[in-house]
Amino acid sequence: MMSDSADRRIKDRYPASCLRVQIRERRLLRCGKNPAQVTCLDLNRYGMAVLSPRPIEPGTRLLMDFEGKYINESKVCARVVECLPFQAGYRISVQFSYCLNKKGYSRTVDNALSRIEGFYNRFAS
Repeated sequence: MMSDSADRRIKDRYPASCLRVQIRERRLLRCGKNPAQVTCLDLNRYGMAVLSPRPIEPGTRLLMDFEGKYINESKVCARVVECLPFQAGYRISVQFSYCLNKKGYSRTVDNALSRIEGFYNRFAS
């Protein structure tokens, strides 16, 4: 079921189905379409996979909000890498934008995503 995108990963991803995730498509002047609740399939500090009821084109820029026990992070920028039919919806693979280039790097976002990754890493162990 996994495509060659699994081969590109820097780190393993951890299951995180209890993490609540909301996505919004980013537009130049506004956020675009209504926010959508999606189900987190897995994550690490560099990216994640979500189950979405609707497809989203690869290359689409997103704003993501995360909420869970001890977790509340908003407006994390990401880019859709892949979108495939999966179960009753679409498996969307995203890469967080802060790690795409040095110019866009944010220590704050890196630290926040590292904490979230660490939480689910311990949860998976």
